Amino acid sequence: MPLKSIQPARRRLADEVYDQLVSAIMRREIGPDDWLVQEKLAAEMQISRTPVREALMRLEQEGVLEVSNRGSFRLYRMDDQEVRELYQSRAAVEGQCARILAARGDAEDITYLRAVVHREEDITDHTAAAYFDANRNIHRAFVERAGNRFLLEMFDMIWGKAMAFHLFATIENVDLAKSLGDHMRLVDSIASGDRTDALEAFTLHIQDGFDLQILGIHAGDSLA
Repeated sequence: MPLKSIQPARRRLADEVYDQLVSAIMRREIGPDDWLVQEKLAAEMQISRTPVREALMRLEQEGVLEVSNRGSFRLYRMDDQEVRELYQSRAAVEGQCARILAARGDAEDITYLRAVVHREEDITDHTAAAYFDANRNIHRAFVERAGNRFLLEMFDMIWGKAMAFHLFATIENVDLAKSLGDHMRLVDSIASGDRTDALEAFTLHIQDGFDLQILGIHAGDSLA
């Protein structure tokens, strides 16, 4: 059976639209109350509707957007159970990486992780985006240092930038500074060489993050 030809130019254009939409979400230019209409977006970007539709559908498949019965899109909002499942997934991935690092007991890992925590927690731009990037960079450093590419892939999927930022930004309703928690305690738990202590430290840290997340979501509800 003959295969249809691939059109790389259209694919690249759809990727550009996708990147612009993700950036707009990160800059808070697209908010929970905004509806995205492909015809309007295409007109603003002066392109055809096809790459816009592809980008919007990709974001829907990633769980960032939801579509209405009229074909427009808006940011998807997780309920409490979905948020819980997301944080449980984080605990499974990051907790296992903590166990790997603790068992390995490599002094270079500890030095590297302490440097990352010091650098990323030196926040000068007190915005949701800055705190999000700092948190993500710190936690990704733990996973990356563990050296398991499958766990790293799962981490990147869970922390999918647009969705994770959209959710994380609700912490702004509470106290962004609390989102950083005590990351040096996590490094100390790994340095101890005790795999159980490392797992427990990460589990408690992520549970604290979940509690703060839920508080931020419902604080936002009360402000609406």
